[in-house]
Amino acid sequence: MQCRLLRGLAGVLLTLLCMGLLSLRYRSSPSPQRVPDTPELSPPSPRPSELQLHDVFIAVKTTQAFHHSRLELLLNTWVSRTREQTFIFTDSPDEGLQERLGSHLVVTNCSAEHSHPALSCKMAAEFDAFLASGLRWFCHVDDDNYLNPRALLKLLKTFPQTRDVYVGRPSLNRPIHASEPQPHNRTKLVQFWFATGGAGFCINRKLALKMAPWASGSHFMDTSALIRLPDDCTVGYIVECKLGGHLQSCPLFHSHLETLQLLEAAQLPEQVTLSYGVFEGKLNVIKLHGPFSPEEDPSRFHSLHCLLYPDTPWCPQLVA
Repeated sequence: MQCRLLRGLAGVLLTLLCMGLLSLRYRSSPSPQRVPDTPELSPPSPRPSELQLHDVFIAVKTTQAFHHSRLELLLNTWVSRTREQTFIFTDSPDEGLQERLGSHLVVTNCSAEHSHPALSCKMAAEFDAFLASGLRWFCHVDDDNYLNPRALLKLLKTFPQTRDVYVGRPSLNRPIHASEPQPHNRTKLVQFWFATGGAGFCINRKLALKMAPWASGSHFMDTSALIRLPDDCTVGYIVECKLGGHLQSCPLFHSHLETLQLLEAAQLPEQVTLSYGVFEGKLNVIKLHGPFSPEEDPSRFHSLHCLLYPDTPWCPQLVA
């Protein structure tokens, strides 16, 4: 009797145990209508977007004496195509320019003199404004440069984004020398290449951030005073002597210090910057026939602009 009772209890326990296991198994199994979850894949790392013109900060250095004679020419030509990216750095207020440019006219506290400290003061203002902008490239030009935005973008796209880039054209065929002060009243002779500001140059953000300890805020003027050289030389000194970088020399940048007439008309659309001026007592401009006469367009910038952008409203339209 006792054995029969124990066997009965054992059967009940076994049944309950089986039911529990079945219930547990059922709850842990996916519903027949539900597709099992797939493992969640990590999102792919975002690729840097292709460089566009709005990624470039273009700084034009000028002074009050050239607001009308030089800036008007730029505003009517290439700046009209790059208005959102271009900032004019000057030393004096100008109500007319302020109305046209708004915040893109930057009036610095720099002197109007053409001295090393005054030039370095404006370059420091340009550099700081670029750092604050968050843009990917800093390009400096003078107020006697024509900047071809298409050629500029094509050039900048050739550089890998992982590299430090300082690109422009040296005005000398050799490195420049400078005396770098050392402790105990000693000096060290250093040499480096620099891109002349008169032809323009560009620096990418990766390199600019590394330059900041010598180039941001008051540091740029201090560095310039240390080596007693102007702003464009100071940029080269920081890149090559302080950071161990190198100037990427590019023949597509041009200043009035070279013979511009050697450029053929067919080559002009490929050039990043062009210039005009008086060199060795002669007017130095690009060789370009029409559409405006040399008397109408002594710099040849209007004619160049119509060559590059024939759809410009004031360009003479070809009659079919």
